[in-house]
Amino acid sequence: MTDARIDFGKTYPAGKRALAAFDRALADPGVDKTLGGLIKVRASQVNGCALCLDMHTKEARDAGETERRIYALNAWRETALFTEEERAVLALTEAVTLISDGHVPDEVFDEAKRHFDDETLSKIIMAIISINAWNRLGIVQRLPIGE
Repeated sequence: MTDARIDFGKTYPAGKRALAAFDRALADPGVDKTLGGLIKVRASQVNGCALCLDMHTKEARDAGETERRIYALNAWRETALFTEEERAVLALTEAVTLISDGHVPDEVFDEAKRHFDDETLSKIIMAIISINAWNRLGIVQRLPIGE
């Protein structure tokens, strides 16, 4: 276990409140809860943010996500457990999260665009950006996971 480095909620509360306000703007009316949960968990897996993984897997379960799909999420391409729309969102989540690996390829964006209108796609992308920001805060802070 590592010790916490810094708590932005205490040291820079205005910054943390601004990020929380961004999340609130995305929430109503936001991305479908199932898709939002997949975005949060998958980005947190890719980024290796233990705090966010703990929090968002619990939230996903509470929202009705199955254990089986949560366990398989890391290998979503290898399963038939996810719909075409979910697969498009997961591919987009990975591309935006790993943006230094060739940016967002046209085929990934075009596949997402095939399933969602511009407004919904914009909300999905903003949700991906938001969880990536939270992941980075969690990783830098090293806040402990609660029991």
